[in-house]
Amino acid sequence: MTTPPEARELGLCLCHSCGLACDMTHEPHECERCGAPLHRRKTNSLTRTWAYLITSLVFYIPANLLPVMNTKMVGHGADSTIMSGVLEFWQAGSWDIALIIFIASIAVPGVKFVAITLLLVTVQRGSHWARKERSQLYRFVEVIGYWSMLDVIVVALVASLVKFQALADIEPRPGILFFGLVVVFTMLSAMSFDPRLIWDEKPQAPHNEEITDEATSH
Repeated sequence: MTTPPEARELGLCLCHSCGLACDMTHEPHECERCGAPLHRRKTNSLTRTWAYLITSLVFYIPANLLPVMNTKMVGHGADSTIMSGVLEFWQAGSWDIALIIFIASIAVPGVKFVAITLLLVTVQRGSHWARKERSQLYRFVEVIGYWSMLDVIVVALVASLVKFQALADIEPRPGILFFGLVVVFTMLSAMSFDPRLIWDEKPQAPHNEEITDEATSH
């Protein structure tokens, strides 16, 4: 069986904006439909992905240590971090809300950190290990990325509901800002990674070069 031709062999490139397969053999290299510039690969993909990932890891520390909201009940206020909020909902019997917040705020960012790091390391090492599964892992990271904002939405909804009560009040704290930055930078990290790098082959030195070197040494 003959392998099907690749897009670069046919002079085609997929537009990142509208998805049209465009001809790269003619100038200028712009999409015929939307006019967006065409690139065969995402520019500086690995560098930008590492930069966004490290930035999100830095913001992840204060996002979990700093309080995300302050709850005041009859004049008494208390700050809550993400994990303490999960425990409060669990102890109050709202295990479903506690589970949702834990998955969206703790589990999902952790999975994304591990998955993107795995993709970056294996691509830089030129690994052939589980290419299809790694491609599926990348698509999974893209899908779950948007659900990380769920904790921010929960805080906003709870605050809006409590505002209707005269004896209670909820105010956001700096932790929610850092958590929002974590979500944004992890999404940028996933968007900057080029999954086609998983399938690229590194050029290998031909064997005749080794034979020539051995011959010249004698």
